[in-house]
Amino acid sequence: MLAVICFVAAFALASLVEYWLHRLMHVSARIGERHRDHHRRNEGQGVLWEFRDYVQGSLVVMVIPFFFSLEAGLGWASGAVAYAAFSAYAHQLQHENPRKCFWMKMPVHYVHHKYGMWHHNFGLAVDWWDHIFRTYKPVEWPAADDLNQPERSRWALRWW
Repeated sequence: MLAVICFVAAFALASLVEYWLHRLMHVSARIGERHRDHHRRNEGQGVLWEFRDYVQGSLVVMVIPFFFSLEAGLGWASGAVAYAAFSAYAHQLQHENPRKCFWMKMPVHYVHHKYGMWHHNFGLAVDWWDHIFRTYKPVEWPAADDLNQPERSRWALRWW
């Protein structure tokens, strides 16, 4: 049971950290330099490269619960890795095929890029925190030009 609680807590905390780091990248010139390039290119790195970055950024935090118990550590690390995989996939999907983001009413990261939103829609994989912190800004979705995109599988992505 402890492993399940730790899994859920790590998954939720990872989404919160991702949300706040994304917001920080929009206000800090030093931290956001690479992010501004991401906005200029408007593309993901590929699912595996995104995953690598998310896991590297959270390795230290993933290890801490192991000092308390193996069950807590395994649950926590699994939740963090699961969120990193989900977020890497969701990020790439929103850049390449946003209509396949069925778990959100509107793919927040896609519209964040499409409409140049520097103060709204910071979620990458989920929109919970945008709703909670009132940064969610609905727009017409899908827009007419979004409907002109060819239909593709949700797995037809750049993976590396």
